[in-house]
Amino acid sequence: MNKVVASADEAIRDIPDGATIMIGGFGLCGIPENLIRALVRRGVRNLHTISNNVGVDGLGMGLLLAAGQIRSHIGTYVGENKLLEQMVIEKTIDLELVPQGTFSERIRAGGAGIPAFFTPTGVGTIVAENKETREFDGRTYVMERALKADFAFVKAWKGDKSGNLVYRKTARNFNPMMAAAAKITIAEVEHLVEVGDLDPDLVHTPSIYVKRIFQGELFEKRIERRTVRKAVANG
Repeated sequence: MNKVVASADEAIRDIPDGATIMIGGFGLCGIPENLIRALVRRGVRNLHTISNNVGVDGLGMGLLLAAGQIRSHIGTYVGENKLLEQMVIEKTIDLELVPQGTFSERIRAGGAGIPAFFTPTGVGTIVAENKETREFDGRTYVMERALKADFAFVKAWKGDKSGNLVYRKTARNFNPMMAAAAKITIAEVEHLVEVGDLDPDLVHTPSIYVKRIFQGELFEKRIERRTVRKAVANG
């Protein structure tokens, strides 16, 4: 099977209106920039997105928000996105906030074929409203359902033509779990190499999970909020 496609636009050619899409990244780190821009160009609507946050105004998933393409979102963090805050207040988007550890485990469970699990996180808070609870060993747990998607957009540092992926440092974040939890996983990579060029012991996502792969053309890798120490005068 030839998994290599020429561009992000070709990779998302069949994504329909109303699709559920997992999008890797933490803030602006490890996000599939090319795939997001291609989705904006294609103009599909009423998307249900699953991602840690929704980028920032004018970058990353913030582009999808600005274009009015997202109908609902599941994530953990509102972040620096003023538009998202405004849309939530005006009720033009459905937002479900999930504790970050629970969010990660719900995706991992989806990829592992586990329909639900129990966690103590959120017990006694709004997080547990209308959810089943159960007691284990004298402690109360809340049941959380797994998360799955029609498509997953992941970003890797290197990938080979069969779809094996290697992530770099913290840019790994949610990408590996999402790659396993979707029907169709699309990977954009900074370096596309031949099969056999990657050390098998360093592969983070095996090729079996990846259906399409391409080499990205532009990665801004912008910093969400730059923080530096004040200069200290010598002497």
